[in-house]
Amino acid sequence: MKRLSRVSVPALIVALLGLGASMGFACTGITLKPQDGAIVFARTLEFAMDMKSNCIVIPRGKQYVGTTSNGAPGKKWTTKYGVVGINAFSMPVTMDGMNEQGLQVGLFYFPGYAGYQTVTPENVDRSIAPWEFGVFLLGTCANVDEAVIAAKDVVVGDVVQKEMGIVPPAHFIVTDASGKCVVLEHINGELKIYENPLGVMANSPSFDWHLTNLSNYVNLTINNVPQVNLHGDAIKSFGQGSGMRGLPGDFTPPSRFVRAVAFAHSALPVATADEGILQAFHILNQFDIPKGAVRGVEGGQTVAEYTLWTAAADLKNRRYYFRTFDNSRIRMVDLTKVNFDVPEIRTISMQGAEQVEDVSAPVK
Repeated sequence: MKRLSRVSVPALIVALLGLGASMGFACTGITLKPQDGAIVFARTLEFAMDMKSNCIVIPRGKQYVGTTSNGAPGKKWTTKYGVVGINAFSMPVTMDGMNEQGLQVGLFYFPGYAGYQTVTPENVDRSIAPWEFGVFLLGTCANVDEAVIAAKDVVVGDVVQKEMGIVPPAHFIVTDASGKCVVLEHINGELKIYENPLGVMANSPSFDWHLTNLSNYVNLTINNVPQVNLHGDAIKSFGQGSGMRGLPGDFTPPSRFVRAVAFAHSALPVATADEGILQAFHILNQFDIPKGAVRGVEGGQTVAEYTLWTAAADLKNRRYYFRTFDNSRIRMVDLTKVNFDVPEIRTISMQGAEQVEDVSAPVK
């Protein structure tokens, strides 16, 4: 067999990387439970283009009309609760968000599996677009139980999102301040509802598949593996972390789901919600995708997916946090201090470059 030269090995790696499939969101979500009773949900959002996201504040009394594929008006609803979250393409909806009751809803990409419901003349007045599902639940529901009931009462149809040029395949994680969590998936025209005690979320395949896949990793442990004695010889592990040997480290959804379960449920307990927020951001550092590590081809052009932003919600204290690819400083919106009795949506810019502090000069 011909050996690869030092020059050909990197070339081969680049060639293999160039064979990637089309791009989508490579999102990862986790839940932490600090000892003060807080519930912290945090997630990343990845895409191969800038989605022009900003943080938006949606007031109580905001009127919405569901979007349909033929332009007919869909479901009409009015927000009962104020909402804070992150949008895309300047839309008045949230990709991820929390309402003033401590309910969180996050949209995650679900390619190859999402199959929405059929919209008919009889149910068009209950229909909404996939990207409107989250903001509908946040605006009208106080907890997971109410969200499940509301989800059954709407029809999510195939509607093309104009900036993306496709019907966005999505599934959703819903968490409330009590810690209850469910995953909502539309598959083959049917709404699937899964209890999610792990509080973890990724992308395709379906949520029940990810739970089954965890059986492949029952050998993982937070403790280092003890040495083994073979015929009088001590076989020791190489340094720390031997208990997690075999933990998948790539960026595919199955691997990220397993890794998210491992890190979220092995994290040392923290006392307060503030500590839980910082812990969540640290854990999600493990899922941060740098530009160039994940590539695909769209329209004949190579595109690279990367982590656009990371968000965290303290569902007990009603605080919503975020940082971006361009600015790793964590920013926060305190929902208890927001005036939700205003007529229009307010935009809080997430744009701006990293601020680097120069500490080389002596303090005078």
